[in-house]
Amino acid sequence: MTSTPLTFAITWDYRCPYARNANEHVVAGLLAGAPWDVTFIPFNLDQPHVEEGEPPVWDVPDRYPGLLATAAGVVVRDRFPEQFLTTHQALFSARHDHSRDLRRREIVGTVLDECGVDGTAVLAAIDEGWPLETFRKQHEAAVAEYDVFGVPTFIAGGRAVFVRLLSRPAGDDDLAVTTVQRVVDLTEGWDDLNEFKQTIVPR
Repeated sequence: MTSTPLTFAITWDYRCPYARNANEHVVAGLLAGAPWDVTFIPFNLDQPHVEEGEPPVWDVPDRYPGLLATAAGVVVRDRFPEQFLTTHQALFSARHDHSRDLRRREIVGTVLDECGVDGTAVLAAIDEGWPLETFRKQHEAAVAEYDVFGVPTFIAGGRAVFVRLLSRPAGDDDLAVTTVQRVVDLTEGWDDLNEFKQTIVPR
């Protein structure tokens, strides 16, 4: 498979179906050998809705159980990088294909174990605190540098674009590569494009 080399980042929160679609295209392309340099950036969808004067989600994680799965993804990305892509996809699939409750530690641990990652070790790392701190720093950096407000956001060439893809690659690696290539080309290659949104979804 051939493709133009790309360097870009993409945000994720496992709760969002559109983040699932876009990240699946990126994962499928990478697993198929696309020559991409991808940075996966964790983002929390609760934080933008925290009222002024209230503590940020990372300071009161017990109030925001949705942090757990993404924090687990951060641990796998940073400590078990060779298993990140398959685990990343599996966590999305657990939530959206199998309706598994990723707010529960035992469910997250089981999904990780099924991917060959030590779920107990990942959960223990979360308890150490550094994954949530890493999560926070990367979320806040994306907001500060690019005004990122949601997922999935592609960042390339100094620009950030919030994207909603309707389809999943569904085993079509060429579709995955072409889709990501098209999105990144628009992100970094056409400064004049500010917003492009269909008024009616053709479904």
